Amino acid sequence: MCQSPLFSSGLEVANFVVASDVLRHSWFTVKELYGEINDGPSLCFSVRFKTDDRNPNYNIIAFVTWPPCARDHLQGGGGADLVSSSTLKNTFPLFEFLCTKTHPAISIHKNAIQLFDKFHGMLDSLKSQISDSKPLLVTGHGLGGSVAALFTLWLLEKMDFTKTKRPLCVTFGSPLIGDKGLQEAILQYSTWNSCFLHVVSQQDPLPRALISPNISPPTEYKPFGTFLFCSEWGRCASFEDSESILELLKATYSEVPGNQNPNQGLQFFDYAEVVRQLHRNEICKDSTTLVLQQDTQPLRAGISTQLVAIGLKQHQEQQWHRLLSNTERQERQAAIWKRQVFDPSKKLNDMKINMARLEWYKKLSKDKGTGYYDSYKNETNTSDLDVVKYKRILTCYWEELVAEVDKKPQKEGATFRTRWLFGGTNYRRMTEPLFIAEHYKNGKSDYIKTGRSEHYKLLEQWYNEDQEKAASDPLSKKANVKASLTDDSCFWARVEEARISCKLLSNGDSSVSTKNIHKANLIEFEADVLGMLENYAVTPEIFLRNSSFMQWWSEYEEIIRKNFMGTAYVSRLTNWMRNRGYRDYASGNLLIP
Repeated sequence: MCQSPLFSSGLEVANFVVASDVLRHSWFTVKELYGEINDGPSLCFSVRFKTDDRNPNYNIIAFVTWPPCARDHLQGGGGADLVSSSTLKNTFPLFEFLCTKTHPAISIHKNAIQLFDKFHGMLDSLKSQISDSKPLLVTGHGLGGSVAALFTLWLLEKMDFTKTKRPLCVTFGSPLIGDKGLQEAILQYSTWNSCFLHVVSQQDPLPRALISPNISPPTEYKPFGTFLFCSEWGRCASFEDSESILELLKATYSEVPGNQNPNQGLQFFDYAEVVRQLHRNEICKDSTTLVLQQDTQPLRAGISTQLVAIGLKQHQEQQWHRLLSNTERQERQAAIWKRQVFDPSKKLNDMKINMARLEWYKKLSKDKGTGYYDSYKNETNTSDLDVVKYKRILTCYWEELVAEVDKKPQKEGATFRTRWLFGGTNYRRMTEPLFIAEHYKNGKSDYIKTGRSEHYKLLEQWYNEDQEKAASDPLSKKANVKASLTDDSCFWARVEEARISCKLLSNGDSSVSTKNIHKANLIEFEADVLGMLENYAVTPEIFLRNSSFMQWWSEYEEIIRKNFMGTAYVSRLTNWMRNRGYRDYASGNLLIP
C-alpha cells in the first residue's frame, strides 16, 4: 500500500509562534527583570525571578541569573558536569518522579540543579501566586532559562491540569540541561515535550557551549522540546528531532564569521533585536528564493526551506548536502517512529469486538450447563478453537499496552492506568480463567506462583490501588450479580488447588504433616469463597452442575464424610452448600447462617 508523503511543518510552527507574540512578551519581562537588579558585580551566582500578571492572556514568571551567565559558569571548575538523580536522591529528590523502570536514573546539568536547589525553598510560595484563571508562561535567559525549564518540570508534576492549562516554558539562549535519560523521561509524558520552546540565535554561543567538541570529556547532553533557530536577519524555523537539533546547534553557529569556536566570548546576548526582526519579517514577508529540483520530495523541500531560513547557505555545496541529508534522514526516522508508536485507542474497537465474542462464548457455555472455564478446559465445543484466536489477539494487545504504561513515569502512568483500567479489568477477569484452564489441563499446578503473566499481576495491582480510593457499591453488585464476572480472576486457580488438596488429603500415602497442610488450605479456601459470596464477588456460574467448583464440592463433601477434615466437621459454607442455598444466589438473595 502506498504511504502518504512526509512533510515538514517547521516553518509553519515557527511563524505561528512569532505571530502569537509569546516571544515578545517573554523577552520584555526578562529585560525588565534585568533592569530591576541594582546589585553590583558579585562572586555569588544567584537566581532572580519576577511574576507579571499584566498581560490579559497569560501570567508570566521570568528567571535570570545574576551576574549574567559567563564562560566560567559553564566550563570552569566542572561547570559542564552532569549530576545523576541517584546522587541527589537523598538530598534533593524533587525530580525523582521522572525516573522510570527503563531509565532508573536521569542526569541534569550540575550548575542548573545547584541554582534550582538554592531557589527551591520558595517553590511553594511561588506556586501559590499562580492563578488558574490564565495560562502560565515561564521564561528565562541563559542559565535562568535552565532554571525556568526545571521549574516548569516541577510544575508539570505538581499542578492539577484538570483545572488549568499546562504552562509553556520559553527559554532564550539557554544551554542544554540534561542527558538522554532526562530527554526520554520527558518524552514518556504524552504532552510534556510540547511545553518547552527554546529560542536560539545564530549569533549566541551560550546554547552551544555544552556540546562543544572542545569540552573534554565529550558531553552527553541531549535536547528536549521544540527549538526555534533564528538567523541574524530575522528569519526562523523550528525543529523537534533531538539529533537534528544537536547538529544544527553546531552548524548554524559556525556559519557566523568569527564565531567558529563556541567557547570564545561567552557573554550576555540580548535577544531584543532578534525578536524585533522576527516580528518585522512576520509583517513584511521575506522573499528569499530557494533553488529546488522539480522532483524534490515534500519533506526534503520543507527541510531545505527551513535550513535557508535559519542562515545556512546553499552555495556551500558539500556542507549543505551533508546537513540536508542528515536532517532529512533524522526527521524521516522521527516521523516513522511517531507512526509506529503504540496507540491503544486505534485498536480499541477491534478489542471490543473480540471481548463481545468471548461474552457470547460464555453465554453459550452457560446454556449448556457448563461454564466457559470448564468448556474451554475440556474442549467440549468446536467454538473453543475460535476462542484461542480471540484470546491471543486480546492478550497481545493488553500485554503491549500494560508494558507501555509500566514504562511511563509515575504520574503519567497513573493517568493512563485510570483511563484504561475498566477495560483492562474486564479483560483480565474474562481471559485469565482461560489461561488457568490451559495451565491445569496440561497437568501443572500452582498457577499463581509459577504460571501467571506479569501483565495480569500489574492489571490487578493497579485495580487494587484504584479501589483503595473508590468506594464500592454492594447494592449495585448484588443487583447485577447474575451477569457479573468473578472479581478474582485467579478464582479458578484456587478451585484447582483446592481439588489437588482434596486428592492429596484422601491419599493414604500422604504424611500427617502433608495432610495437615492441605487441610489448612481447604479451610482457607472455604473462607475465601465465603467472603466472595457475601460480597457478591463471584459469578453464579460456579454453581452450574458440571463446573469445576461443583466437582470440588462433591470431592470435598466425600472427604468430610470420611472424617479427613476431623470428626463431624461442619462449617457455615458446608451447611449452606448442603442446603443448596446457592440456588438463590443469582437473584441476589444470599443468606448464609
